[in-house]
Amino acid sequence: MKCPRCPRPIAPRRHAGCSPARTCLRGLLLACAAWLAAPPTHAEDGDHERARAAVRAGEVLPLAELLSRLQPAWPGQVLELELEREDGRWIYEIKLLQPGGQVVKLDVDALTAAVLKQRRKGERRDDAPPR
Repeated sequence: MKCPRCPRPIAPRRHAGCSPARTCLRGLLLACAAWLAAPPTHAEDGDHERARAAVRAGEVLPLAELLSRLQPAWPGQVLELELEREDGRWIYEIKLLQPGGQVVKLDVDALTAAVLKQRRKGERRDDAPPR
């Protein structure tokens, strides 16, 4: 008698190497390994190159320069950063952890380093006071 899941002959009881749970686990592990080994998607590469091209074209300040301009008024450690195109201009969305432990989110014009919006943790977008 052969196992229905593999070519190995089995005794009347199914052998441990071919239980349905073990087969499912093997498939899941193989899928996870394939996912982890896959290169980044084209969209991720495209976003990075698009940002580099904007810096080269002078449409966006280099990140180091932008952060040095922000640091005197907005000290803190960058937790998250995104560069997006909104209404025809580049906007850096920056999440900072300030020295007192306060988290602040800033929308910054990527060409001039002007802070367009600010939000502290817990504030709604509409309620953020201008600085």
